[in-house]
Amino acid sequence: MSLEFPEQYIPRLDVLETEIAIKLAKDTFERELARELGLMRVSAPLFVRPETGLNDDLNGVERPVQFDVLDIHSDVQIVHSLAKWKRLALKRYGFKPGTGLYTDMNAIRRDEELDNIHSVYVDQWDWEKVITAADRTLATLYSAAKSVMIALRTTERLLVSRFSPLTPFLPEEITFLTSQELEDRYPALTPKEREDAAAKEFGAVFISQIGGPLRSGLAHDGRAPDYDDWLLNGDILVWYPLLGHALELSSMGIRVDAAALSRQLTAAGCDERRSLPFHRMLLQDRLPLTMGGGIGQSRICMLLLHKAHIGEVQASVWPDGMIEACEARGIHLL
Repeated sequence: MSLEFPEQYIPRLDVLETEIAIKLAKDTFERELARELGLMRVSAPLFVRPETGLNDDLNGVERPVQFDVLDIHSDVQIVHSLAKWKRLALKRYGFKPGTGLYTDMNAIRRDEELDNIHSVYVDQWDWEKVITAADRTLATLYSAAKSVMIALRTTERLLVSRFSPLTPFLPEEITFLTSQELEDRYPALTPKEREDAAAKEFGAVFISQIGGPLRSGLAHDGRAPDYDDWLLNGDILVWYPLLGHALELSSMGIRVDAAALSRQLTAAGCDERRSLPFHRMLLQDRLPLTMGGGIGQSRICMLLLHKAHIGEVQASVWPDGMIEACEARGIHLL
């Protein structure tokens, strides 16, 4: 069990105020995100059939929650995220370039190591947008990251105006660094330490090109080979003074085209996925070119409401020792 306890922590909002603020934060950010990126809301699945290849494999080692459905005589998996499903939905629903969708994504990640910012219950806004071949650039990706930050700052301003104990701290600008630039800038640090150092230095950073090996021979972080193009993806991180480290709010990217998928499947040793329905469609150029990402709902609420533990803004399950340790320090888990 890994926990961090801010010194003399006192929640700025009580439990009932927190619940009201969570609703306001989610409603506001969702509306602003849709407006900034030109998205419409759609319904999405909680589970998918494993043989479709639609589930997000995350880093490739996490075990999905799986159960059988009586009437279809088959197993289904609770999603890790909707990275692949969204792209198929854009094709099925007939979205055109420049338009896109977002949805509430609820997932169970049973293998998460629980701490202040990680829970087995994951709630995200998953979004996806159709683009053209000319849009498959870092400039397009950076523009989308700026839009996410605009929605976040708008939400922060509204919360601060409604709840006097809250104070603003998000920077006006976000700094863009590739994972190689990050390694060059902080060569003696681990990837996680580099993220903390950059977030503390700049306030908010977008770390791009995650998944492939750096000049050191090591990857900055793991990425599944079949949704983001490793040369055109990235994470939004902000410095969180309460805990004294970076907080990742979003992972996003321009999705693989046929060439990138083929290259990355081979690099990751996952060539067997070429036969899955989703992957066959991609390799045959039968899916639209897209970009998209996931944005943590509880992470954003935790950040904007100045909470020390993600369990203060979402109802999940925690080890007894964690619950007791938090209660002893004024951290009330929902």
